Amino acid sequence: MSPSDCLFCRIARGEIPADLVHEGERLIAFRDISPQAPFHVLVIPREHIQSLGDAEVGHGALLGEALLLAAEIAAREGVAEEGYRTVVNTGKDGGQTVHHLHVHILGGRSLGWPPG
Repeated sequence: MSPSDCLFCRIARGEIPADLVHEGERLIAFRDISPQAPFHVLVIPREHIQSLGDAEVGHGALLGEALLLAAEIAAREGVAEEGYRTVVNTGKDGGQTVHHLHVHILGGRSLGWPPG
């Protein structure tokens, strides 16, 4: 999929509205339109990276920033104290439905294990 057709790239460019909770130079975060928990936010890089499997060594700092932003958002939104889960789905069998790397932040209820 090209960045021009990618749903998350279009959100990052402001072409599709989203309920943003963070907008930065390299990352944005927004509330999931189909939440799987009371709190469900996605953190995405502005750069189109199809999946974690397509990330390269040069993306290491960006991936670290995404996880640190997830922790910051969880704290700011009040789910960090009780706990939350970060998830990166990769590929069809991993449950990835939008082919743009993204980190789910899920919280607001007890999350079972194993998932799925």
